[in-house]
Amino acid sequence: MSTSDKPLIKIDNIDRNILEQLQQNGSLTNQELADKVGLSPSPCLRRVRALEEAGVIVRQVTILDHKKLGLSLTAIILIGMDRHTPERFATFERQVGEYPEVQECYLITGQDADYMLKVVVPDMDHYHHFLLNRITRIQGVSGVHSSFVLRRVIDSTALPLGYLS
Repeated sequence: MSTSDKPLIKIDNIDRNILEQLQQNGSLTNQELADKVGLSPSPCLRRVRALEEAGVIVRQVTILDHKKLGLSLTAIILIGMDRHTPERFATFERQVGEYPEVQECYLITGQDADYMLKVVVPDMDHYHHFLLNRITRIQGVSGVHSSFVLRRVIDSTALPLGYLS
């Protein structure tokens, strides 16, 4: 781990255990969390608050079953831009940030693309509409390559905490 990659706060084994437990179930009560990590409730709550204040815990979310909600098509879209300028990238990022279908957006290297998006929609008709009426209308988009997810092999939001010392 390089110096610039080190955490801004010291994470000990108890903090790591707290984070692992919360990544598995963010709805644990403080009492339940304290029991799982071997602390009494007050110090457990102090540690969780310290992790929140340090920005380690960013937010807590509820993960929904996309298929049960009728969102059965996931697309990975590689997008090429016509010019590599800060203004062009800012325009693109601002625009895709407004689309609820976009779950993830990455500026990437090593591909014949500049961005990679993960998009979730009900079906191919909705995807076709999204692509033609939203993505390809963003100024600067010069190429689009779509791939579709057949099966989610690993679908995790948990970070690997074993690297922390």
